[in-house]
Amino acid sequence: MRARRGGGPAGVAAAMAVVLLAGCDGSPSGARRTADGVPIVREAKDRPELPLHRYEFTAEDDGAFGTLKRAQKLLAQRCMRDFGFADFPRDPKDPNPSGLAMVAVSQDLDGQLDLEKARRWGYGWDPGRDVRIEPEGRRMTVEESHVYWGHRTGGKPTVLGKRVPEEGCLGRADKRLYRGVRDLRRTWGYVPQREIVLEKAAVKDRRMQRVLKVWSQCVVDKGFKRYGTPDDAFRDKAWKRDSGGNTARTRRERGTAVADVECKREHNTAGVWWSVLSERQRADLGRHRSAYEAARRDQETVRDNVREVLADT
Repeated sequence: MRARRGGGPAGVAAAMAVVLLAGCDGSPSGARRTADGVPIVREAKDRPELPLHRYEFTAEDDGAFGTLKRAQKLLAQRCMRDFGFADFPRDPKDPNPSGLAMVAVSQDLDGQLDLEKARRWGYGWDPGRDVRIEPEGRRMTVEESHVYWGHRTGGKPTVLGKRVPEEGCLGRADKRLYRGVRDLRRTWGYVPQREIVLEKAAVKDRRMQRVLKVWSQCVVDKGFKRYGTPDDAFRDKAWKRDSGGNTARTRRERGTAVADVECKREHNTAGVWWSVLSERQRADLGRHRSAYEAARRDQETVRDNVREVLADT
């Protein structure tokens, strides 16, 4: 996610007169803040939690190794074994060996804040560290895949002399996990959609525009290209990302990444972003409280279903 708020070019610098204030608005107690209450964010751990965080699934729920994925795979495996594939793995690989593994290449508007990582890897990562998410189980057969995913996408309607469920074993798993959910689209989509709207508005906020200009000039003053936002620097095509998403990690890329982080620290860009976005989110919660609460109730229903499935292992 993201976050920030602040004063102006001169105002931002003035606001750097640091005071220690008790945390509020989701910030950790004792979090360092500027004189006008903006949290000081130098590293990722300094980012306070945003107001909408409690209205969305977390990485613990829906990450690659989250509880929802674990429950889904468990239910799908049981279905496959009941169907007749006695040794079907819980975490199968795609039957197509050339299928691409998933790599996440994205970031928040304020970008990375790890100075050491920027020095070593620029906007990429250690090529010796495999960041791909690869299933641990054996590769499923083509026949198994027809049952696993169902025949809605062109698979066989009959396997092992049995009719394949239209939605497949994976679809049946989802039916169990979303049982009792009133509006599945709202459950998954409402909060992310509001976040996009609010982030776009936050970027246009005068305070954010001022601090971005200060950050941008700071990067230029350090000898690098002018960018509108840290995200623009991250996405520069000059870094020549490969098919896996990693960059070439050239000297200029690494230098830019270092200047990016240093300037964000010098001008508290990330702290301003949090403050502006937090303010927008709180206001939106006030206007649309019932919709947010409805989405959260459905999310809690999913969590209850997941706990029930995982308890029965």
